[in-house]
Amino acid sequence: MKRMRTYSLKGADISRDWQVIDAAGQTLGRLATRIARLLRGKHKPTYSPHLEMGDYVIVVNAARVRVTGKKLEDKVYYRHSGYHGGLKSVTLGELLTTRPARVIELAVRGMLPHNRLGRKLFRNLKVYAELAPVFAALVHTFHQDHEYDREKLARFLGRLRPGPTEAGGQDT
Repeated sequence: MKRMRTYSLKGADISRDWQVIDAAGQTLGRLATRIARLLRGKHKPTYSPHLEMGDYVIVVNAARVRVTGKKLEDKVYYRHSGYHGGLKSVTLGELLTTRPARVIELAVRGMLPHNRLGRKLFRNLKVYAELAPVFAALVHTFHQDHEYDREKLARFLGRLRPGPTEAGGQDT
């Protein structure tokens, strides 16, 4: 009788893609769950919860994200300086006008694990308030599946991420 073995994914077996998502007109919470799922790698059949195997995600048009109800006035983000009386608060509407990318970043960060792995996964997310001219050339159409030209994107992003020799590492 042949004995079954559990397959354990290795670091060399992980393949990671770049995903471009247009946030224009999408609901904030549903968009954040989709981004968190892509960052974790849960959309892949080889998903392992303890490995960093998700894709790199680029979100454009963060300023045009949609929220429902009275969240623009009622939802409040808090931060504290650590000093007495150092509690600061800002509403969602104010944050969307001043730092729209931060709204999506905060929503996604809350959906990732709150440990080393979550911090590492969060570094794979890039959020832009508008559709930058660079991405306008790369992303030819935005629809529900957010198709894009993978080869152009890979060439461009290869220039963004430093390789081992550019980052000060030794090439052996």
